[in-house]
Amino acid sequence: MNEEKKKISFLINPKSGTQGKEQIIHHLEQKLDKEKYIWEVIYTEYAGHAVEIAAQKVKEEVYAVVAIGGDGTINEIARSLVHTNTKLGIIPCGSGNGLARHLQISMEPKKAIDIINKGVADVIDYGKINEVPFFCTCGVGFDAFVSLQFAKAGKRGPLTYMEKTLLESLKYEPETYELETEDSTLKYKAFLIACGNASQYGNNAYITPQAMLTDGLLDVTILEPFTVLDVPALSFQLFNKTIDQNSRIKTFRCQTLRIHRAKPGVVHFDGDPMMMGENIDVEIIRKGLQVIVPRYAGKSSINVLQRAQDYINGLKQLKYWQ
Repeated sequence: MNEEKKKISFLINPKSGTQGKEQIIHHLEQKLDKEKYIWEVIYTEYAGHAVEIAAQKVKEEVYAVVAIGGDGTINEIARSLVHTNTKLGIIPCGSGNGLARHLQISMEPKKAIDIINKGVADVIDYGKINEVPFFCTCGVGFDAFVSLQFAKAGKRGPLTYMEKTLLESLKYEPETYELETEDSTLKYKAFLIACGNASQYGNNAYITPQAMLTDGLLDVTILEPFTVLDVPALSFQLFNKTIDQNSRIKTFRCQTLRIHRAKPGVVHFDGDPMMMGENIDVEIIRKGLQVIVPRYAGKSSINVLQRAQDYINGLKQLKYWQ
């Protein structure tokens, strides 16, 4: 009987996000389908540890490695699972949960476990920024700068992120970038340039609202310099999934993108900062990762008010855990 069961590994980053993880272990013990899975729980101990563990699990031919954490934990696991038969599962409990939200994976651990029990898989694209894999978004400019400040902040959560954003936006100077795609070369003075495989940063902040995980294309959003009078509309449209309609925004799609800037600086990938040089190459890799998804995953029917209320409820919950 055991030989018929699928092996599944749950990887927990004890430092990610703001939720306690022990309750999730309790839910696993209660709700995971024991007739279907042989399972184990492994705690990561240092940055990059999940990459090593996931690579070992691929060698052991486990059915799935499940991230219990946020987009950073997902990134470490997924980069070892690309182009393999081992699937990525997600029980989201990070600060933003951008990929899980795009995939319509529930923020409630019990419901996320139900998705794993059903075991429906899809194959999605992923991206690379100077050969570093990303699965949700990457970019340069202000959002990368804030991600660096956020990493230094010492505590997690969207409240910290919003605080850093408000403080730093008052003094951030936009840069000039040259953008080269397979079709054209353009130059922009920009506050930020975001490249999306998925549609959002996390917390339902839709920076590339039309992005799809299976179309073989990067969605690029350029935010040009703006004034304080533009902030309310930009903020509303970011969470209303309509930021691409703002006059300060330019968007396009491509398969490859070279970003040239005047000097080295920070970039971000899936919310994590990294220093890179003047030339930044971004590309999309088609059909590279198997992910366990909800059976009903597809076009969201959630309206604007529901999204806003979900975001407010998320802030309240995360504030409780801080």
